[in-house]
Amino acid sequence: MNSLHKYPVITLCGSTRFKNQFMEVQKRLTLEGNIVISVGLFGHSGDREVWDGMDEGTFSKTKEMLDDMHKRKIDMADSIYVINVGGYIGESTRSEIEYAKAHGKEVHYLEE
Repeated sequence: MNSLHKYPVITLCGSTRFKNQFMEVQKRLTLEGNIVISVGLFGHSGDREVWDGMDEGTFSKTKEMLDDMHKRKIDMADSIYVINVGGYIGESTRSEIEYAKAHGKEVHYLEE
């Protein structure tokens, strides 16, 4: 048995405005014995400098790359965990959930 498979791999999905919840869930799931893959930056809460001075074309390409990268993170995982504070699920997250389901991944939610 591959030692990697001893620990389930979970990719976190959700709006980056929920930075605190991402951090809390990441800690909890890690302590429960999971390998957790999270977002690379929090564009909606605190990582504004990433977008500063970016022209529309670059912004668009960067957003596209980050969305694609997150789908690759889903490919690497056994399941996804959706950070849906107050039941909120945005457009990107919705497409990640559909992608995960289409690829046979389990989907878990912070709030049912």
